[in-house]
Amino acid sequence: MPGRAAIVTGASSGIGLAIARMLGEQDHAITAAARRPEKLAAAVEELRAAGVEVEEVAGNMADEADIQRVVSTHRERFGRLDCLVNNAGVGIGAAWDEHVTKRVDLQLAVNLRAIVLFYRECADMLRAAGAEHRNALVVNLSSISGKTGQPWLSVYSATKAGVIGYTQAMNKELNAAGINSVALCPAFVETPMTEFVREQVAAEAMIRVEDIAEAVRFVVARSPNCVIPEIVFQRPGETL
Repeated sequence: MPGRAAIVTGASSGIGLAIARMLGEQDHAITAAARRPEKLAAAVEELRAAGVEVEEVAGNMADEADIQRVVSTHRERFGRLDCLVNNAGVGIGAAWDEHVTKRVDLQLAVNLRAIVLFYRECADMLRAAGAEHRNALVVNLSSISGKTGQPWLSVYSATKAGVIGYTQAMNKELNAAGINSVALCPAFVETPMTEFVREQVAAEAMIRVEDIAEAVRFVVARSPNCVIPEIVFQRPGETL
């Protein structure tokens, strides 16, 4: 059994891969999960080349059975969970009167429902880590859109606001058990997910994935006496 272990969803690129890389540097064994097997395999190869112990599980985070498979595979391989990173997400823009039900359901399932299910499925391992060192951590990816709803991203904004609310509730339920949760709320980050806005915001002006990973490094390193419930990342000159 490793000294520390983590699950990271959406780990094949962007923020998820950056966080997985950072946790590996902090001697966490990693279960990396993402939807596309080929893309995930390339990311895992990169992590292993850097000396990280990694298990890979391709799966759809909108599928309850796939979520359960990610967690059971992690439990069988590593036997413990100190950090759960709920990073997988999807955003589909649409005007208020043009929402396609399938796309609404997908955003609700991946961005919010999956987080609820991961907490439930990981409960035994999170409780064990909390009892051991009082510092089990769950990182939930929200968005600055969860702080202030955005036009044409109304469903995405609603799911990300839900992530903030759920994170707050989990801290009230679980802090006494040594399980702490943090919601990360970034503005535009330079990832494939923000390609749609590159004409308005240049890639070089966006927040770096390393900025997010370094914030998680800070939260991982804090003492059990400190809870950091939320971190907002803004670009210079932006306001909520």
